[in-house]
Amino acid sequence: MNSNTIKLHRHPLSGHSHRAELFLSLLNKEVELVEVNLANGEHKSEAFLKLNLLGQLPVLQDKDTVISDSNGILVYLAETYDASGEWYPKNPVVRAQIQRFLSIAANQVANGPAAARLVTVFGYNLDHELLIAKANTLLQMLEQHFENNNFAVENKPTIADIALYTYIAHAPEGNVSLAPYVNVTAWLKRIEALSGFIAMAATKVGLAA
Repeated sequence: MNSNTIKLHRHPLSGHSHRAELFLSLLNKEVELVEVNLANGEHKSEAFLKLNLLGQLPVLQDKDTVISDSNGILVYLAETYDASGEWYPKNPVVRAQIQRFLSIAANQVANGPAAARLVTVFGYNLDHELLIAKANTLLQMLEQHFENNNFAVENKPTIADIALYTYIAHAPEGNVSLAPYVNVTAWLKRIEALSGFIAMAATKVGLAA
């Protein structure tokens, strides 16, 4: 890898990391993946905390620029490398709509399907049934939204879809079934059909279909 190659510090089972990795692939950007060992606490090491004081993944390094929030990384990449302008359109109304879904990704997604998956994949001691209930509340809302919308905003893919995708696609790993949500499932398939799509590694945990 040359010095101009983007580096992405990530964990292969981190949905936040996958957001960034997926969008880099959709943009056809060369990236060096730097795996951070969560099990031995590498994300809390002095060296890593210099990249992100919160000790969280992912972190993107682009020459001298360091971005340490997954949604922030999506915005940065869209603004810097999307020549088409379609992933994060300049229209302020559209941007406001995208921001709404970025906020949902940081709140309802993080505290629903993502957190439910923390219990089964990473062994967190959380109220799993409550998290499953929160995930289903979110999925019911999205099911209604995708009844009349092919994508989250403007009926075309934007970074809003990328922010939502991974933890919803992997919700069954947290014992959150996607079977009742046919519109959500159809939306997931539309994302997976995009040129450059890459999947996150799946785990064998979780019982929900």
